[in-house]
Amino acid sequence: MSAILEGRPDKRLAVVTGRAYPELAEETVKCLGTELLETTAYDFANGEMYVRFAQPVRGADAFVLQAHTEPINKWVMEQLLMLDALKRASARSITVVAPFLGYSRQDKKHQGREPITARLIFDLLRTAGADRIMTVDLHASQEQGFFNGPVDHLTAMPVLLDYVRNSMDLGEATVVSPDAGRIKVSEQWAAKLGGLPLAFIHKTRDITRPNHAEAHGIIGDIKGRDCIVVDDMIDTAGTICEAVRTLHEHGARSVTLVATHGLLSGPAIERLRDSGAREIVLMDTVPVPAEKRLPNMTVLSVAPLLAAGIRSVFESNSVSTLLNGLPEDMKPRNMYA
Repeated sequence: MSAILEGRPDKRLAVVTGRAYPELAEETVKCLGTELLETTAYDFANGEMYVRFAQPVRGADAFVLQAHTEPINKWVMEQLLMLDALKRASARSITVVAPFLGYSRQDKKHQGREPITARLIFDLLRTAGADRIMTVDLHASQEQGFFNGPVDHLTAMPVLLDYVRNSMDLGEATVVSPDAGRIKVSEQWAAKLGGLPLAFIHKTRDITRPNHAEAHGIIGDIKGRDCIVVDDMIDTAGTICEAVRTLHEHGARSVTLVATHGLLSGPAIERLRDSGAREIVLMDTVPVPAEKRLPNMTVLSVAPLLAAGIRSVFESNSVSTLLNGLPEDMKPRNMYA
């Protein structure tokens, strides 16, 4: 079902979703005060997919929400089919909403004869019909230049900051960057948390071995401190758990892990369970099923952030205001409760 929000009276909002994570889509449209457009989607016997929208979308501003979760290639392909269907049905504008954008880590060539897969994903979305892209905490913000159109790069930082402020004593806290590449973001965290001290872990990564890095030391004083490690994602949790071990070895009193994307692949849960982290704080940009939730894990809803972004784009308002926090009528909730 489409809905009328503020703006021109002839504008129509159409929010559609694939099958990857319908719960997030339902939560997002609930925040918007509308409903999802009815969609028919199924698989053929050979694995091919079929998509059709049950209602007209001609002239509508369409937002296609799809989580790039496991199996990632299937859900990326389904989103491409939805974009093509909307384009051929004469939607006025089409916005991809990908809370976690798949393949975003592959944003450059490390060796010869490698693809730049992040650029390919942007090209595929554009070719399929996307006019703009909305995503949360890209692995590298410069990837926005891969898309020949507007990219609304939302950040979960305000939501995560609010949670950290309200859940722990910051009197003896230090923000820790897990590697040199995250120092800029960690500096922002330290400043927004009242000028906390900053440290970072010196590590090296073997480009021939995926999900593997080795910590060699810590720059900064963390002895007796409550460390807040900030990263964009936790995948197999190998490097982040190595960071926890290194911090404890250097005298940290406690370690809290904060990340936007909880991919939690393979041995991640076992590693996190045994890591000794005080708390693991994530957003639900991809599903975090019950069997992957730990007693010391908190999962916050990204739906209010997505809804605020969609509303801003639809009403032609500034998306950058969301960098300072969510509107009062859209506050996140703890999805772990």
